[in-house]
Amino acid sequence: MAKEGPNWDGLLKWSIANSDGTRPTRNLSEEDRKWFMEAMQAQTIDVVKRMKEITLVMQTPEQVLKDQGITPADIEDMLDELQEHVESIDMANDLHSIGGLVPLLGYLKNSHANIRAKAADVVTTIVQNNPRSQQLVMEANGFEPLVSNFSSDPDVTVRTKALGAISSLIRHNKPGITAFRLANGYAALKDALTSENVRFQRKALNLIHYLLHENNSDCNIVNELGFPRMFMHLASSEDADVREAALRSLLEVARNSKETEEDSEKMKQLLQERINSISLMSAEDLGVVREERQLVDSLWSTCFNEPSSLREKGLLVLPGEDAPPPDVASKFFEPPLRSSVNPSSKNVSNNDKKETPLLLGPGPSSADTSNPVSSNREGDAR
Repeated sequence: MAKEGPNWDGLLKWSIANSDGTRPTRNLSEEDRKWFMEAMQAQTIDVVKRMKEITLVMQTPEQVLKDQGITPADIEDMLDELQEHVESIDMANDLHSIGGLVPLLGYLKNSHANIRAKAADVVTTIVQNNPRSQQLVMEANGFEPLVSNFSSDPDVTVRTKALGAISSLIRHNKPGITAFRLANGYAALKDALTSENVRFQRKALNLIHYLLHENNSDCNIVNELGFPRMFMHLASSEDADVREAALRSLLEVARNSKETEEDSEKMKQLLQERINSISLMSAEDLGVVREERQLVDSLWSTCFNEPSSLREKGLLVLPGEDAPPPDVASKFFEPPLRSSVNPSSKNVSNNDKKETPLLLGPGPSSADTSNPVSSNREGDAR
């Protein structure tokens, strides 16, 4: 059976033979040029054309696709490919202009959980650090199905992916943050914190911290909904990332609201437990929880106006942690000023200094100073 596609081995050998420096450059013959261009174009994809083809599939009713033998796994693979294309901001913005954004958002309501989850993944890529696409998704009513999936989808993976998409959609997006509050988003976040899924908890905690950091007044909302006690519970999680995220949110709340005496006592108990646990860690584990150590100390200082015992025990900053990063660049690059100096000029300068005679006795008179040649001669005579 003939091998399909371009002959990559032949292309490699041809490239090496024509660029190994062992022969002078020559003009390509028309035959060589044609062969090379065909080999390269065989692997060139017209991304916009391909996105239009994917859009046509997304616009086709599910039953019609099923009748044509298209499976849910095929749709997932197609969405995987689309996600790769929209990693480019330009392509992400073009998806709307070619009619692909609305049917993609429609997949958030698909009957298959894997497709709903994958569609949210693609939305995350589209809107991440992309204000234009954030606006387009909001205008296309993409926010509503994301919130619905996050709040009530029976599949925890779908809920997690939807939360990830929401986090990217509303980040640095004031209308999105407002819409999230109005959609009772904090209640859904509270529910997410009770999940057994660590990844879901972590994503929820990270979004809560972002919202509190962006708007300190939201601390009133989380206090009213009882978030701090949930943060305290999660601050003892077996997962280091969950612990750090919970401590980070606790610190944000502590900086912007007053604790009751009861809450203050619980906070002290929690932090002391974390200090005791950190004190028993190996040197390797201590390095892993560096941020947690700093958060525990910051929380103690914020709540009780004194440094934590981590400082006394030498566990806040370990030996070497405050050292500057290793110098790896100087081995390969010289500073501009140093490299711009001609080495030969350095040698000349050093030789000049060596040849300068050492003069002893009284300094030259003003007349000698005005005649440097005479001064040097008299010095030699002495």
